[in-house]
Amino acid sequence: MKKLTYITYCCAIFLFGQVSFAQNATLDIDRIYSGEFSQEGMSSYEWVENGHAYAVVENTQDGKPVIAKYQTDSGAKSLLVTGEQLVPAGKTASIGVERFLFSPDRTKLLIFTNSSRVWRANTKGDYWVLDLKTNELSQLGSSFPSSSLMFAKFSEDNSKVAYVHDFNLFVEDIVTGEIQQLTDRNNENSINGTFDWAYEEEFGARDGFRWSPSGEHLAFWNFDISGVGTFYMIDNIDSIYSKPLPLQYPKVGQDPSSVKIGVSDLNNNKIHWVPLPGSSVQHYLPGMQWVNSETLLIQQLNRHQNQLTVWTYNIRTETIKAVYKETEETWVDIYYPDVSAGGWEENDLKLVDNNTAFLRLAESDGWRHAYKVSIASGDKTLLTPTEFDVASIAGVTDSSIYFHASPTNTAQRYLYSASLNGNGEIQRITPEGANNGINIYNCSPNGQYAIQQHDEALAPSTYNLVSLPNHKTLRSLVENNRYKQQLADLKLPEILFFQVDTEEGVPIDGRMIKPVDFDPSKRYPVLFHVYGEPWGAVATDNFVGLWNIMLAQKGYIIIDMDNRGTPCLKGSEWRKSIYRQVGRINARDQALAAKEVFKQFPFVDQDRVAVWGWSGGGSMTQNLLFKYPDIYHTGMAVAGVSLQLIYDNIYQERYMGLPQENVADFIEGSPISHAKNLKGNLLLVHGTNDDNVHYQSQELLVDELIRHNKQFDMMAYPNRSHGIYEGMNTRKHLYTLLTNYLMEHVPTNK
Repeated sequence: MKKLTYITYCCAIFLFGQVSFAQNATLDIDRIYSGEFSQEGMSSYEWVENGHAYAVVENTQDGKPVIAKYQTDSGAKSLLVTGEQLVPAGKTASIGVERFLFSPDRTKLLIFTNSSRVWRANTKGDYWVLDLKTNELSQLGSSFPSSSLMFAKFSEDNSKVAYVHDFNLFVEDIVTGEIQQLTDRNNENSINGTFDWAYEEEFGARDGFRWSPSGEHLAFWNFDISGVGTFYMIDNIDSIYSKPLPLQYPKVGQDPSSVKIGVSDLNNNKIHWVPLPGSSVQHYLPGMQWVNSETLLIQQLNRHQNQLTVWTYNIRTETIKAVYKETEETWVDIYYPDVSAGGWEENDLKLVDNNTAFLRLAESDGWRHAYKVSIASGDKTLLTPTEFDVASIAGVTDSSIYFHASPTNTAQRYLYSASLNGNGEIQRITPEGANNGINIYNCSPNGQYAIQQHDEALAPSTYNLVSLPNHKTLRSLVENNRYKQQLADLKLPEILFFQVDTEEGVPIDGRMIKPVDFDPSKRYPVLFHVYGEPWGAVATDNFVGLWNIMLAQKGYIIIDMDNRGTPCLKGSEWRKSIYRQVGRINARDQALAAKEVFKQFPFVDQDRVAVWGWSGGGSMTQNLLFKYPDIYHTGMAVAGVSLQLIYDNIYQERYMGLPQENVADFIEGSPISHAKNLKGNLLLVHGTNDDNVHYQSQELLVDELIRHNKQFDMMAYPNRSHGIYEGMNTRKHLYTLLTNYLMEHVPTNK
């Protein structure tokens, strides 16, 4: 439901080769999906030598992977790993490199390859250890099935690697190859060292264990999912008989998994369970990490997700202490949805001051600010005393923090710095002017350098290496000049960022893509693209995508607007106002803002209005079409939640509370409750194997529309997930469908 839907139509990244289209200034679906347009990104890389160098995966001219090291200041290149070093003894082919990790002493390299997908990402695969001194290449867990290990990482003494296989934890001695099994699943409902579906989806949690600094203990999450209901998806196309695909998925109002944290002692192979207070079912544990060899730092969130407690646990004395509490009337964020946040990573708190304190983004004064919290006393030091939000933290040094923010324009992001002692001035690091847009930084450990990703509405991403804090560009890493020229050869639209105030006095930011060869004296059809929930913003200064450019060439206006409740940098009240009002306040803001658009921009034809969205945007599309049928005449809803009572508990309860307490809010905010009001054209699109927003959502809405004799169109993509991309030609088919439906029901010529 939380898919950042501006990504779904940004069809700019393809890896299928090149096709020549000489001086063709217009786009069509065939051309978009031909492979002609290919945008380059950054390869997998890692800072080394405390940031004085970085290592990156590259391919040689013959396509063989190598790992190169670059000196950060000079750019001097050397090969850390040659192509020959990646070929196992007795083999002729390279193992390949998808990700890599150095051992703490930098003498060994852990290489991840041959991966397979688990829900959202490829987190299962093969792991190899390359000894950089001897060139010996050995596979971990070689007796296990191919592509079945997860989250392998070195111990601090460089002698062992721990990993997950079949939901159990193992430790393998690098020299002897001896494997020690630390956990033993007593039944299929037990998960060790990784997470259940809901934790991965809603907390971005995947890697479920941590080495102690001494290398003598492993702390890990254990889940008992026996109390979670099973939802069955159906595979109808891979056999003459259908096959049920079970998924243990906690629906809103239903109990989540029971979760606890264990500490395995490698010396005696015994497990001690951390005695956290409270029910293991009615609390979440989204974060856990070591402070030192004896102390764990554990984040515990109550079921309502409005109280966060950070505990320390001493494994030697077996004592537990609450060192920090944070309470909200609405909800406490663990992960902050933002275009500048990495996401989908562990929720470890950033330790500072020699591990005596941690950083926490909190919203206790109306803004999201960075605080330093003493682990010993719990005392908080405000590091960013600003009248604007911190979007995310980009890096930390011994004396300062770097963070992303945008005080005056929520569509953009820039780098700022603050003193780690809370006494210094806030400084903007990103220079004014040439860097307008979204700037995302990965700062080096020493704080002297950063890799800057720059995005804007009508340009591909670029990556530059800059020095800090003077922000001098040392060199360009990815320029995407070919893609820039391809865009320059197209007929491109004008992009307008604007703001309208609704009749209720709510300022709504928007992004308008005007038709190519725009004439303000004419009237143009409009396609509103929506999301509207707390997991994403859409009126941002990032690449608008080829599909939108194509529609603008055909004569459409495309508008994105962000209502209250979206994660804009407008303060806590803006973001938290949607609490218990999902589907109501956000839909009303969108509708009233659309009315102001018609007034402020007379070239927008209010008689030719369409709306579309994906996931939460699909829900919004349904609500707008049902609740405001006199404004929106055509809707295309992809993978939307039609009934809030069938979505997962962590997400829906975070923003809506528990249905046992306010079920009327869930029903009123659900599109299915208003389906009887449909007047216009509606296209429903869903993947039948959507593990996130189940196909059940579409069928329930279809049944309700039939009950009221409402005519509509629908498309089911067999065995496709929430992203609807699996299988040959799927995305091309989907966007052909959307394009044709729009052009049929909202023509560019009256």
